[in-house]
Amino acid sequence: MQKSLLTCTQWAQEQFGSADLGDCRREDRLVKVAAALAENPSGTLPSALPEWSELKAAYRLFDNPSVTFEKILEPHFHKVRAACVTAGQFLLIEDTTLLDYSSRKSLEGIGRIGDDGGRGINLHTTMAFRVEGWDGISGPRLSLLGLAGQLRWVRAEELTRGNDVAKGRERKKRKFSRSRESERWAKVLAEFPAAEPGNQRIYIADREGDMYEAFQRCRTANCDFVLRACPDRALLEREGSLFTTVEKQKELGRYTLQLRARPGTPAREVTMAVRANHVVLRPPYRPGGKPSPERLFVVEARELNASDPENAIRWLLLTSIDCLTYAEARRIIQFYACRWLIEEYHKALKTGAGIEQSQLQECRRVEALLGVLSLVAVRLLNLKLQAAESTEVPVKGSDMEPEALAILEARFGLPPNGWTQRTLWIWIARLGGYLARRSDGPPGWQTLWRGWNRLRAMTEGAQLMK
Repeated sequence: MQKSLLTCTQWAQEQFGSADLGDCRREDRLVKVAAALAENPSGTLPSALPEWSELKAAYRLFDNPSVTFEKILEPHFHKVRAACVTAGQFLLIEDTTLLDYSSRKSLEGIGRIGDDGGRGINLHTTMAFRVEGWDGISGPRLSLLGLAGQLRWVRAEELTRGNDVAKGRERKKRKFSRSRESERWAKVLAEFPAAEPGNQRIYIADREGDMYEAFQRCRTANCDFVLRACPDRALLEREGSLFTTVEKQKELGRYTLQLRARPGTPAREVTMAVRANHVVLRPPYRPGGKPSPERLFVVEARELNASDPENAIRWLLLTSIDCLTYAEARRIIQFYACRWLIEEYHKALKTGAGIEQSQLQECRRVEALLGVLSLVAVRLLNLKLQAAESTEVPVKGSDMEPEALAILEARFGLPPNGWTQRTLWIWIARLGGYLARRSDGPPGWQTLWRGWNRLRAMTEGAQLMK
C-alpha cells in the first residue's frame, strides 16, 4: 500500500522526472510544481504555491514555449503503452469531455465547444487498466495503469454560415477528404508497440465511437473492441437491420441490475434480458472505395417490464469477441460497464484537480497546466479504486509506517477487529471528514484525498520530531 501511495514529491519525481524540456532547471521546476499541485489540487497556482517566489517561478515555467502539454505527458504515455503490450488482459477506455471556460472572457486562444454555445478546450482521453482477476457477479477487478493517450484541440472561433457545411448538407466526398474531429476515436492504438504473446487489449467506447474506422483501427492494432452501437446499420448477408435482427434472437438469460439514485429518481432494481448474435455489417460509402465487411458479434441487454417503455434501459454492444452463450455475452456487458471509470476520471480532473478553475490568461499556458493536472486526476481516481478494492486482509508492517497507524489510533481508536486494509482506508477517510455511519455509502475520492494528505503531513511531522 505504501509503495503505491507515494508522497507528493516522490510521485512527482516518478511521473515528471524524465520529461525533456530542454533544460534541467525547467525539469526540476516541473517536478516541484507538480508536487505542490498534487498536495493541493485546486487548479489555481496561487493556492498551491502561496510563496511569491515559488509562484513566480511556476508562472515562468508555464510561460516558456518549451513547456508544452505533449512534452509533459509523453514519458507517462510511453510507460503506460509499454505496460499494455505485455502478457495479460488490458482495457483501453476512451471518451471525450469539454473544458468550459465560457466565463473567462479574457482567456486567449480557446474556441467553440459542444453545440457551439460555449468556449473552451476539447479533451479526448484514453485510460488503461489491467484486469487483475474476475468476479462472476461484479465483473473484472482492475488496476489503473494511467493514461495511454490524451488529445486536446480548439475549434475555429467562427462557423461559416450560409453554406452546405453549416446547414448540415456537406457532400460525402468533401466530408471524408477533410480533417474531422471523429478521427480521434481509436487513433491512439497506432502508437502502441507490438504486443507480446498472451496479450489481449480490449478497446471500449460509448456510442460516439461507433464508426467503421474505429473497427478497422482496432483490427489493424490487433486489439479487440466493445462499442455501444449508435446507428442501426444494414447487414450484408441477411434481411433486416442490426437492431431488428438481435431483437428476434432467443433470450439467453437474465440478470439483476442495481441503479443508483439520481436527482428526482430513487435507487431501484431492474431485470435485464440478454440476447446475442453474429452479424456481418454492410460497409458504408467511402471516397476511396467501400471498406471490407465487418464480421462481429452484437449483444443486447434490455430492461424488462419497464414502467416507462420509451425510456427503458437498453444497451446494444458491438464486439469482436466471441459471445453466443449467456456467460460470454454477460462478460461483454461487464466489460462495457467499466466505461464509467473514465467519467469518474473527468470528474476528478474538473472537480478534484480543478482544471476549469485556472486563471491563466493564455490557452497554451492552460494546456501546459493541464498536462500536470491530468496525472494528478489519475492519482485521485487511483486512490478511490484502491480503497474500493480493499479487503479484510491484515495490514502488514511494510504497508504503512507505525507513526501513521499510531496517529489514526490516537484520533479514532483501534478498529474493533484490528488493522485490515479495509479498516485502514475507512480510518483515513475519517481523517478527511468521512463519518463512517452505517447508513453512509463508501467514501469518495475527495474525502480519501483529504484524509491521506492530512495523514502524510502528520506522519512526516512525527518522524521529524524523532
